[in-house]
Amino acid sequence: SLLAVEKIFAAHKLKVFDVQEWPTHGGSLRVLACPAASHAHAETTGVAKVRADEAAAGFDADAVYDSFQERIAPIRAGLHAFLHQAHNEGKHVVAYGAAAKGNTLLNFCGVGPDQIDYVVDRNPHKQGHLLPGSHLPIHAPEKLAQTKPDFVLILPWNIKNEVMATNARVRDWGGRFVVAVPDLAVLP
Repeated sequence: SLLAVEKIFAAHKLKVFDVQEWPTHGGSLRVLACPAASHAHAETTGVAKVRADEAAAGFDADAVYDSFQERIAPIRAGLHAFLHQAHNEGKHVVAYGAAAKGNTLLNFCGVGPDQIDYVVDRNPHKQGHLLPGSHLPIHAPEKLAQTKPDFVLILPWNIKNEVMATNARVRDWGGRFVVAVPDLAVLP
């Protein structure tokens, strides 16, 4: 939220002078800032609008975050139950997508290499590295055909149809796609 960003920036002697709302990932903010002492940029009307929208949504009160915690707890429970069952059945689970959204989910759920073998991502700059926190290795999507996992957890759930279409070969060996958000689902 802009309110959170402004607090962090203020602690580092920065001030927000513009904010733009983007539809990316279900809603994102592009925040422009400058040194707090600078007079080079006047604050735009967009800043006041987003502040007001966030205050109206309750982002300046603890209650909104408490209710968020209540809404996401079942996601964690569902993912844990699925991974536990897959492990007990000797199934191999990998993940698709090494972006921030999925990494946040994995870290929130405390998922690591003992539950998910690896992550694949099309971006060659991510391959050969580890996801922060979970320490899952990131490989090229070609790794899927080499190891033939039983399940591919799609971390960017908002583009699940695209991911499944691009990686349809997973079904050739009986592999299944899974999403954890908004509810855990093993997809047909």
